[in-house]
Amino acid sequence: MQPQPTYLLHRRPYRETSALVDLISAEYGRVRAVARGVMRPGSKARHRLQPFSPLHLTWTGNGELKTLRLIESGGPGAMLAGEGLLCGFYANELLTRCLPLELPAQRVFIFYASLLEALPVPSRRAAVLRRFEITLLESLDADPVFLTETDTPLDASTRYVYQAHWRRFRPAHAEEPGLDGRALLWLARDDWEAPGLAGVARSLTRAALAPLLGDRPLRSRELMQDLLLRRRQRQT
Repeated sequence: MQPQPTYLLHRRPYRETSALVDLISAEYGRVRAVARGVMRPGSKARHRLQPFSPLHLTWTGNGELKTLRLIESGGPGAMLAGEGLLCGFYANELLTRCLPLELPAQRVFIFYASLLEALPVPSRRAAVLRRFEITLLESLDADPVFLTETDTPLDASTRYVYQAHWRRFRPAHAEEPGLDGRALLWLARDDWEAPGLAGVARSLTRAALAPLLGDRPLRSRELMQDLLLRRRQRQT
């Protein structure tokens, strides 16, 4: 195996001196592996095997659980802090929870690398996160189809509710808030950065991801809510 461009998604202790890691690679998608000996004091591989840093890795094994062999740095990592860091943890948690092992996901890998470049810039975070979520949904054949349940075009003057099991929209009832049809038509044109679309885009991707995530809440989302709450409390 040639060294693979890879990012670490999650790492947890395994036995006394090893770690169990989830990775995202350009060619192999999400990979789970044992990194033997990386928890030993003074291990150089331990310092290289960090989230948000490009890596060059090789591994062996025929089953779902691989064994890492080569662990090399691929360059400097993204400088994330505060909300940007939590957004990075959110992306990692999404990939770990939603992406099946060894499903080829080259576009997801490319968008993930672009996401890490954008997260240090607050003004770019919302749009790039939504594009990343949509790319992940596309790789799983779970992205929204911008049509009604009867496969008719959306109407700009109507509010809609997204039906994740159909991947389509139905008109909202009078008591439902719904999603603005005009905004959905902008998103259908792949314009995720148009002014005023952030709330609609976030609501849509959250609804589309919900069946994939199940009932267990995202830890990164809880941490973000705690951060925003503390920030509001300091301002009052």
